[in-house]
Amino acid sequence: MTGFPTRVPAELDTGSEPAQTWLVEALWNEQGVGIVGGEPKCGKTFLALHIAVAVAAGVPCLRRFPTRTGGPVLLFAAEDAPHILRQRLDGIAAASGTTLTDLDLHVIDTPALRLDENTHLRRLAETVQRVRPRLLILDPLVRLHGVDENAVREIAPILDRLRQLQRRCQTAVLLVHHARKNGGVRPGQALRGSSELFAWADNVLVLRRRGPQRILLSSDHRAAANLRDLPLCIATPPKGPALQTIEPQETEPKPAGQDPRARIRTLLAEAEKPLSRRQIRQAARMRAETVGNILGELVRNGQAIQTPRGYRKGPEREPFPAAGAQR
Repeated sequence: MTGFPTRVPAELDTGSEPAQTWLVEALWNEQGVGIVGGEPKCGKTFLALHIAVAVAAGVPCLRRFPTRTGGPVLLFAAEDAPHILRQRLDGIAAASGTTLTDLDLHVIDTPALRLDENTHLRRLAETVQRVRPRLLILDPLVRLHGVDENAVREIAPILDRLRQLQRRCQTAVLLVHHARKNGGVRPGQALRGSSELFAWADNVLVLRRRGPQRILLSSDHRAAANLRDLPLCIATPPKGPALQTIEPQETEPKPAGQDPRARIRTLLAEAEKPLSRRQIRQAARMRAETVGNILGELVRNGQAIQTPRGYRKGPEREPFPAAGAQR
């Protein structure tokens, strides 16, 4: 026989499960690989640990997203000392309505794990085969190798090995990774390094800070609907800090009689990049016609600027000097 074997579509395996099944609904699919990304200090590790606790205890993640297939979780945390990791897990477990003793979670107890070293990869594979986790979490990617993340030829082999491990052991894989402050149009395009990272991932969850108390969660799934700008905050209950969702009425406080123009001006002032009309309408919760009229007025008054990418805040104007004042 020469060449590769082939099959017609009717001969392909049907599988015993639907094409898309969730590990944690709307966040991570069963046996999917992907990335939790975000700027520094925006809660990436907290979100990864929330997912770990949800799967390990079979409870909803963030008390909002049901866990469909709970089971063992295998975790390597390269940056957290054991006592810090325990404190974080204790607080997140309490916020999730469970306890540390209920977690089927296994922490890899070694000072270093290198995905670009064959010996470490072999030991990781042996550990995965022993634990048989539903989910493997590696946090963060930058501490797990010494290659150039911007070079496809260097980062691609690492991602290929993780994909092979996922398929061989039928486990989901979650990497924690950094994102650029001003990313692309899609959340996955904000990931730092080669575009190969985005192409590899079945699931991408990206966190962005919006002020000291507000974090926005967006998703980029290969084969499912995406989340856009779900507001979160880091709360500090008695057991320790944990993420929690912000209810809609808490998202945009609106005093009675607040001027809609002021709401849109505030959105533009807080945004780090231009906003489309749709983004403004969804955030301000106004009719499209109202948003269009207000934006037109703000542009005419110089309080907003329209660019090809959307609307941004206009330049600050200096107040007129008082009569007789020196200029």
